[in-house]
Amino acid sequence: MTNPGVTDAVDPRSLSQFDMIIDVRSPGEFAEDHIPGAVNLPVLDNEERAAVGTIYVQESRFLARRVGAAKVARNVARHLETALADMPANFRPLIYCWRGGQRSNSMATILAQIGWRTIVLQGGYQTYRRAAQKRLYDTELGFRLVLLGGGTGCGKTAILQRVAELGVQVIDLEALALHRGSLFGAMSGISQPSQKWFESSLLARLDALDPGRVVLVEAESNKIGNRTLPPAFWQAMRSAPRIELTAPLEARAAYLLRSYPEIVADRSLLEAALSRLEVYPGRKRLASWRLMADAGEFHELVREVVERHYDPSYARSSRSDQRPKLGAVALQSLDEAAQQAAARDIAEIATKALDDL
Repeated sequence: MTNPGVTDAVDPRSLSQFDMIIDVRSPGEFAEDHIPGAVNLPVLDNEERAAVGTIYVQESRFLARRVGAAKVARNVARHLETALADMPANFRPLIYCWRGGQRSNSMATILAQIGWRTIVLQGGYQTYRRAAQKRLYDTELGFRLVLLGGGTGCGKTAILQRVAELGVQVIDLEALALHRGSLFGAMSGISQPSQKWFESSLLARLDALDPGRVVLVEAESNKIGNRTLPPAFWQAMRSAPRIELTAPLEARAAYLLRSYPEIVADRSLLEAALSRLEVYPGRKRLASWRLMADAGEFHELVREVVERHYDPSYARSSRSDQRPKLGAVALQSLDEAAQQAAARDIAEIATKALDDL
């Protein structure tokens, strides 16, 4: 008979050797965080896990294990008949649960008896989480970052994507955090990921990059919505040189209206955005902005919010920014042609910066 093997290696190279990484924890645990690329095949779903836990606490350990075993067996059978039905004889999965205990070993034992080369992650998810935390909290990042800065509405995120299309390595922090870090922040109808999954997603993105090449990142604060940049990444950003984008105020206001159609479509979102301004604009100004919204004067409203709130804040932070400035790119408009031209200039500046970093 074949027994499952054990490993504690969670580095990208080791993980890449498996045909499938199987997370057998409940969907709720999986949603909180998981090894990037893992597939969730729970041996107990959210409700079953809660029910077994209640039996354990209120009745007995023996009864909880007996009831749990029956549920695990049914769920593993279902996975064998569905998600794992077409796996070949040489299939090599890695299986993990919370601590590498009963849940992962239950499934691994069955898969190993089939003949598959099954490996259990020793220490389970916690082994992965400790390794991720060490890399993002306790060691130097090991990447050479260049920041893309500029006032609200300069199109930094869109231009960042265009720079990536030109072959420059890019990390889009707002995409990872599911939060547009400017005027309307939260992406409509989408919740931000957990802090742990944000960090796992960031780590997976770093693992896909070449540390020998520059990485362009939008200049952010250490928080994007409710997600916080991990210390190693933030420290690298704090010392990274920057490229500055500028654009006329009118063009930026028009761009924001095009990029955030919810400004016009949903008054409640507008109210929520105004209520989240870091510095209270004062009752008179807030009342004036609401009157503009009532009158449908959204361009004027956005222009004023940017001019009177975001630009002064950005100017203050720029004056105290000691990071070296590699160059500036001025846009006269924010149409597609202007953005593409800016992307080419930024790519050139960032690439030339490589030897100086």
